[in-house]
Amino acid sequence: MINYNRLMTPSLLAGALLAGKTVSAQWTEPRKKVEQRIDVKYGPLIPAHRTDEAMERFRTYGLGQFIHWGLYAIPGNEWEGVSARKGAAASEWIRTWSGPTAPKDWKNTYDNLYKQFNPKGFDAKLWAKQAKEMGAKYLIFTAKHHDGFALWPSKYTDYTIKKSPYKKDIVKQVVDAYTAEGIDVFLYFSILEWNNSNYMGKTLCTPEEKAKFNKFLEYTRNQLLELLQNYPQIKGFWFDGTWDQSWIQSYDFTYKLEKELREKHPGLIIGSRFRNDEFGKRHFDSNGDTLGDYEQGWERKMPKEFEWLEGRDWDCVMTIPPNGWGYMKDWSGIYTKTSDDLIDMLMNCVSMNGNFVLNFGPDGNGRMHPGEDKLAKEIGDWIKINGEAVYGVRHAGLAPSKLGYFTQKEDNLYLTVFNTPVNNIVRIAVPKNSAEVPVEAVLLQNGQSLALKRSDIGLDLDKNTYYDVVLPATFSADKAFVVKMKLGKPKGQSDQLMNAKM
Repeated sequence: MINYNRLMTPSLLAGALLAGKTVSAQWTEPRKKVEQRIDVKYGPLIPAHRTDEAMERFRTYGLGQFIHWGLYAIPGNEWEGVSARKGAAASEWIRTWSGPTAPKDWKNTYDNLYKQFNPKGFDAKLWAKQAKEMGAKYLIFTAKHHDGFALWPSKYTDYTIKKSPYKKDIVKQVVDAYTAEGIDVFLYFSILEWNNSNYMGKTLCTPEEKAKFNKFLEYTRNQLLELLQNYPQIKGFWFDGTWDQSWIQSYDFTYKLEKELREKHPGLIIGSRFRNDEFGKRHFDSNGDTLGDYEQGWERKMPKEFEWLEGRDWDCVMTIPPNGWGYMKDWSGIYTKTSDDLIDMLMNCVSMNGNFVLNFGPDGNGRMHPGEDKLAKEIGDWIKINGEAVYGVRHAGLAPSKLGYFTQKEDNLYLTVFNTPVNNIVRIAVPKNSAEVPVEAVLLQNGQSLALKRSDIGLDLDKNTYYDVVLPATFSADKAFVVKMKLGKPKGQSDQLMNAKM
């Protein structure tokens, strides 16, 4: 058995504790550049910008589906008439509910919900079919959330689906059904476990605490290796719950564990949340290098500018209600995102080389919320027409447009228009020194050719020239639409007029 239990020296531990106070799992601005590199022993295990088949496929996904499902689907974000809006914790965090609004002996009540978990309406094939119709290319599925309840019959705990009335392996059904539909599967795995007596979220101080947590570490390793063995079709892990000091202290263990997981499953994709370096730096090590295959900090948000990403792969995971991951019975009185909102976010994301992952929270019977069914159909209807601008595309390198978002695939440029111009002229700004410019244009939805002309506006010191795509006078749209342009060599240069004397 590999010994993963060496912990930090006191001096490094102090540094990690200091760093841990300021390290966040998410961010909303560009990262500060590291001014001076230092020696980091527990930095990235793999080179940046992998080019193997699995990672290149990841870059083509465009749209994914996240599913949060577990015991928390039974309460559905409320208990005995008290919802998160009246004091309860959020759906998937509801076990942490405390204070005057919490039911008596609530944690014990929650921990025994497995005795009634019997989702008779669950059909993984229906889920997978819906996801395919929506246009999802990959799934992230919660094999185990923070409550510690495993949706597969793990050999390493009794707190699993096998002990429920349902009994059957949910993870296997999901992996098999989605794989059969051609959708890649990633498993969400929470390190944090509220139900596990060996888990501690604090700094480990005594030999007894360290010995106890070492048992938890070995248990975690066993479960992850078990998942790889049981479901070899999976493409990666999406880790969560890695922010506590106990895990941050265990950097030697996590470094070796990542190495072992990659050796057991060549091509495995792991996001930046899994571990930290010896100085407590999460997501990125102390030199600013990504600790994983892609940047995993964009949760319910996106970078404002492409340059913030500095060329890194990334995904954005997004909810439909404001912060609803697990099932929410009641959507009334809160804003829930429309298909227009979500398509806008999708195209913003893929225009910056990211994948957009939309979350669904099935109920305790295994059925999607009716609102999710409606959105899945509307998004799918749009994707069927406009998917060419979504899948396998890259950042176009043009200045952002007020009309929508650019994506590019080889010599095809796409502009997904959300703001239809009142004069029906879709104007594209292209740098004057560009070797490729729009030479043809069509409406993607029906292939109709569109008039295209160069327009030299004549702004002083302007570095761009402009190409106008003219929409038909009768054109109207009630959803975003895509203008597809073929790129080619410019046919001429702008006339040089007299410059103003200033």
